[in-house]
Amino acid sequence: MSAQDTQAEPTLKSLPDDVRVADATDLNWVDRFAPLRARPYLRLSRADRPAGTWLLLLPCWLGLFLAAAGDPKGLSLADLHIAVGCAVGAFLMRGAGCTWNDVADRNFDGEVARTRSRPIPSGAVSVRQALAWMVVQALLAFAVLLTFPWAAIALGVISLAPVCIYPFMKRVTWWPQVFLGIAFNWGALLAWAAHAGSIGLAPVLLYLAGIAWTLFYDTIYACQDKDDDALIGVKSTARLFAGNTRRWLLGFEIAAVTLALLAVVLAMADGASGLGLALAAAGIWGFALRLHGQLSRFDAENPDLCLELFRDSRTAGLILAGAFLAAAVV
Repeated sequence: MSAQDTQAEPTLKSLPDDVRVADATDLNWVDRFAPLRARPYLRLSRADRPAGTWLLLLPCWLGLFLAAAGDPKGLSLADLHIAVGCAVGAFLMRGAGCTWNDVADRNFDGEVARTRSRPIPSGAVSVRQALAWMVVQALLAFAVLLTFPWAAIALGVISLAPVCIYPFMKRVTWWPQVFLGIAFNWGALLAWAAHAGSIGLAPVLLYLAGIAWTLFYDTIYACQDKDDDALIGVKSTARLFAGNTRRWLLGFEIAAVTLALLAVVLAMADGASGLGLALAAAGIWGFALRLHGQLSRFDAENPDLCLELFRDSRTAGLILAGAFLAAAVV
């Protein structure tokens, strides 16, 4: 790199103002309390937009709690460590994954109204700084992973493959949301293995349910950018489905609910109490009602509503996770 290129790299000191990201949540802690120099890095990690962290964490908790619900021994102190470790790991890996996504998409984000205020296209962070921050987060997440059983560690290492390739899928396929689902729901397998020591058909069905759920909520999310994406040639299910989006969303909703129900039946058929099975089934019913409520309000031409519905996905997942936890406790 030449001296001229080095001088052209933006630094925090060169920024006259703090650049708030356009779709950050109101009154988020990063914009309110974080030190000024740390804010661009926390924004790279999406710490100011926590919905994605929840959507990465919830499959972990679903896998852990359902595994415990189907285990005659139920929850243990080791499961508390797994639950907390998954929360820390989800925050760190979501941050590392989003940082990598922003590096890969740096030439696209500046062309999209919603993303041009992100740290790299806005000049708040250079690519080199972003890559260094990504490595720091990934190494911290790996340190957390090393405290888990070996089966979970192996699955955690394998998960790096879909995380690395996802940002490039929107350039080659109309279905990048499938690859996001593969990456975001991997925690269901990992946390199940951390509790049970292995995986079987039930966690695989739960994992597939999560992928269908991701297709549901991320298609809604992608509707915010479909016009800009069309101009710059980025592909998504929102663009692919166009006027049939509502019909596809209904299909994803049905698939997610059906696969989750099958996972519950398989996981809890032998070792669970009748009350536990009823609680888990009630959670699936509540999850289905929440998704259908989102679908009833969906309007592909209303970006603000699409973002609101996407954020509401956290509540849908918490309903299901809470029910699985209750089933594991009784």
